[in-house]
Amino acid sequence: QVHLVESGGGVVHTGGSLRLSCAASGPSISSYAMGWFRQAPGKEREFVAAIAWSDLATYYPDSVKGRFTISKDNANNTLYLQMSSLKPEDSAVYYCAARRVEGMSRRAKDYDYWGQGTQVTVSS
Repeated sequence: QVHLVESGGGVVHTGGSLRLSCAASGPSISSYAMGWFRQAPGKEREFVAAIAWSDLATYYPDSVKGRFTISKDNANNTLYLQMSSLKPEDSAVYYCAARRVEGMSRRAKDYDYWGQGTQVTVSS
């Protein structure tokens, strides 16, 4: 079973950048497809980014494409989300997630393991 712990959240001004990390313990994440999701108060959990297990292909929704980059360091068992040009609407709790299959998914229900989340606040 994979245990995930996010870090790197905080408060940043509009246009700023943050890098979130997700440290995994347990099995190597080289055998898991990974993703980032976010959830703002009163809203449903929203897909942010995904990365495949084998070829490291990535997938983003239009709302973050070109601003966010997901990457994976298998040697250090860590997932990252580099966020730039941040907007107030990016404010949310950000979660990393892992699924025991190769393919990427934008659906939260397809993921098997979740971290506890890290808060990102973008001030205007």
